[in-house]
Amino acid sequence: MVDRNWRCAEGEIDLVVRSGDVVVFVEVKARATDRFGTPATAVDHRKQRRLRILATRWLAQRRAEGWPPWRAVRFDVVAVTGTRVEVVRAAF
Repeated sequence: MVDRNWRCAEGEIDLVVRSGDVVVFVEVKARATDRFGTPATAVDHRKQRRLRILATRWLAQRRAEGWPPWRAVRFDVVAVTGTRVEVVRAAF
């Protein structure tokens, strides 16, 4: 894990993790039941757009701090329904 609950003016990134030379931005969604849809479906195009903007801000801040560039970026979603956990790699 590289960062957790990172915030800026535009919002928050739940988790930033590293997998080799890939930086992974992770959105965690939890619901007690899937009665109104799965948590993963809550990550709609608007949320995806916001996460991309936040990721750009995070990467810019790290570059300004002298961190090396990342080879690739990925967006994952962790969907928690009750006690069931689903990881959607490369969700968007």
